[in-house]
Amino acid sequence: MNLAPLTALGPVDGRYAGKTAALRPIFSEYGLIRRRVIVELRWLQALAAEPGIGECPPFTAEETALVNGLLDNFDEGCAARVKAIEATTNHDVKAVEYWIKEQFELHPGLAARGEFVHFACTSEDINNLAYGLMLADARADVVAPALTALTDRLATLAAELAEVPMLSRTHGQTASPTTLGKELAVFVARLDEHRRQFEAVEILGKMNGAVGNFNAHRVAYPEVDWQALTARFIAALGLQQNRHTIQIEPHDYVARLFDALRRAQVTLIDFSRDVWGYISWGYFRQRLVDGEVGSSTMPHKVNPIDFENAEGNLGISNALLDHFSNKLPISRFQRDLTDSTVLRAIGTAFGHGMIAFASLERGLGKLETNRERLAEDLDAAWEVLGEAIQTVMRRYGVPEPYEKLKALTRGQAITPETLQTFVDTLDIPPEAREALLALRPETYVGDAAALARMR
Repeated sequence: MNLAPLTALGPVDGRYAGKTAALRPIFSEYGLIRRRVIVELRWLQALAAEPGIGECPPFTAEETALVNGLLDNFDEGCAARVKAIEATTNHDVKAVEYWIKEQFELHPGLAARGEFVHFACTSEDINNLAYGLMLADARADVVAPALTALTDRLATLAAELAEVPMLSRTHGQTASPTTLGKELAVFVARLDEHRRQFEAVEILGKMNGAVGNFNAHRVAYPEVDWQALTARFIAALGLQQNRHTIQIEPHDYVARLFDALRRAQVTLIDFSRDVWGYISWGYFRQRLVDGEVGSSTMPHKVNPIDFENAEGNLGISNALLDHFSNKLPISRFQRDLTDSTVLRAIGTAFGHGMIAFASLERGLGKLETNRERLAEDLDAAWEVLGEAIQTVMRRYGVPEPYEKLKALTRGQAITPETLQTFVDTLDIPPEAREALLALRPETYVGDAAALARMR
């Protein structure tokens, strides 16, 4: 079968291909090969710029343009040629080295530097930096902007609904009223912090040889300050040097990055479930979409499918991110190859996350607030004012205020008249009594509206 969204093995490149397209140039095999080429060629340029490495002289302006042209013009055809070479070498990084040398053969000045391609490198020197570039690009260009846009949309909705009162439920039972906007603002605050931590993780890299000690480097050019050279090189890629490594960069930063993203996505699972519940209670209606079917047999249904889809895909993404965080920092002695195959799956984790983000954006766009239903629930829950009444009783020294309100309200159907009769018996100042008698469930929301607007 030809590879297409209809015949893809998994939904990330199949059913949901349109929602993950922005990740394809980053996490595909092409994306990995291209970034390996970037690392190899930039390393060669760094070596040529180092005065102590006389056998690899600085590039002329023409040669620099040729090298940069290889990067600028690297396309799927180039990547396919690398894969063809790999079919012979059975080694993916060596295939990149040979492809570069193949290109250099067309230009005598570049060909003379051929053996400085991949100089003093282990494959992991190239791979860890290539994956670092992939993660940096995915974070900056795709994931962080999507998370920011989703959070901003929630913040806007929170402000719009700041003063819409809503009955809270703690332990599934009626509780002190809030506003719909304030409850959304809680998710905004959580997501803002998760995003800050996600964006703050430094992406590290190493370029220190077979076991992290610059062994071959020191023998070949003992006078070169290899630690300083590699620090400059890694910084020029936009990454931070990790000085202490084995053959591989230990992946601790990868775990930190994935844990930060996973926490943000846990919060989005929490949000998806809450909105699902609010829809089921009727607090939100869903705007109808022409031609859309809710159930194959029950034509009346408008299911909260976007929030269900988001919850499911976030769960898959988080399961993978959790595995990556637990597995990748572990390597037997100075190197084993278990991280290699695992790293190839990180695009899948990001893909399911992006599918979820798109579903949440779609779901939010269909929500309509049902203020009548919200008001109906509040008007049926006058017992929630017991908290306010007993707190005022405490202020004025009325004996056993909690116990008296517990006896009055717990498990009882409370009406406005029941509370009025109780309040009228209290030995408290008249102004306090009047304030309690004026209180209604929909006005007992504290600072919720102000909190909803804070960010």
